[in-house]
Amino acid sequence: PRRHIASKYILPFTMSAHENILKEVEDAAELKFGSEFEDIDILSNAQVAVILQVSARSAVDRDEELHEVYRKTQKYVDRFNTMTNQEKNNQELVKELDNLQDALTTFRKETEQGDELELHGFEVAALMNLVATDTSVDEAKALIPSLSRFPEAAIDEILDLIRTTMIRIVS
Repeated sequence: PRRHIASKYILPFTMSAHENILKEVEDAAELKFGSEFEDIDILSNAQVAVILQVSARSAVDRDEELHEVYRKTQKYVDRFNTMTNQEKNNQELVKELDNLQDALTTFRKETEQGDELELHGFEVAALMNLVATDTSVDEAKALIPSLSRFPEAAIDEILDLIRTTMIRIVS
């Protein structure tokens, strides 16, 4: 069937009226995800890198060869992982990353209307993956459009949490 995109819905045109059901479009910018993304933990590239490093050492200890998918995933996270320090052991790194994830997950900000805003798991992982020590509020909003619902001061506070952790990790 042909599909017509109308505002936030996909409207399939079919011969049967029963098949003409509105389906909501998934949109990360509006934090709309499919049901398969409910109740899951989202990991940052840095967290995946640590898990893969531990798995690689374990495979070497068992004299096992690493699968091609593993190697490609490792190459990807190594390329895009901004939170790394070869001089720190995995336990230190995991602790820093877990503390940052907890701080971002529990971050709350009240709006002028009295509503409480919190970061979505997708935003937490995206922030951990995309933010560098010199990322501005405007850049963060451009990279993660859903952050626009927060006041600029709150986004700056979030970025400070990440900067502080990145500095601890790389120093």
